[in-house]
Amino acid sequence: MSAHIFVLGFVQGVGFRRFIQKKARELALLGWVKNLPDGRVEILAQGKNENIEKLVKIAEEGNIFSDVKDVVVNFEKKEENFSDFTII
Repeated sequence: MSAHIFVLGFVQGVGFRRFIQKKARELALLGWVKNLPDGRVEILAQGKNENIEKLVKIAEEGNIFSDVKDVVVNFEKKEENFSDFTII
């Protein structure tokens, strides 16, 4: 299973991507996280559903420096071949 997760708020330039990468790796998820030009952060996470849901909750809470306003999740059945969870 995979999910595209879009995080809106004060989430760029505050270590949010590194925070998400660390948490995703702890949850044995694969994929990536990146900044979008409109100020959101996009996450593509693949792995067990319960771990993706845990990452969504982590994204909703954010890190100490972020201010998350909204999180939108789109679950998908297709999967790509990733070997890690990276920042792009």
